[in-house]
Amino acid sequence: MLGQPQGSPTAVTVVHAEACHFCDDAEQALALLAEEFPLEVTVIEVDWAEGRRLVDVHRPAMNPLVLVDGAYFSSGRLPRKKLTRLLEARNSAPAMTAPVTDASLAGR
Repeated sequence: MLGQPQGSPTAVTVVHAEACHFCDDAEQALALLAEEFPLEVTVIEVDWAEGRRLVDVHRPAMNPLVLVDGAYFSSGRLPRKKLTRLLEARNSAPAMTAPVTDASLAGR
């Protein structure tokens, strides 16, 4: 599996429901993780059209629905250790490099 480029932010989407303490907790945890890892956090309300669409697609058992780079990650209480391990792995993976081609070697 190829890693993402170093420093490239990981997109995290939180589908937030009103009066949801797990949702508020996830947002606070993500704010702390964003101090350590490059994150691009987007909060979408569950009653917005996009929130309803994501819930229809992923069918979370609880709120919040959390997606990482558009893929299902969790629902309910955010698993901080699991997310931290994922972020550490993404940030320690070697950056993707352009493939070597005949054209790139022509200048040598």
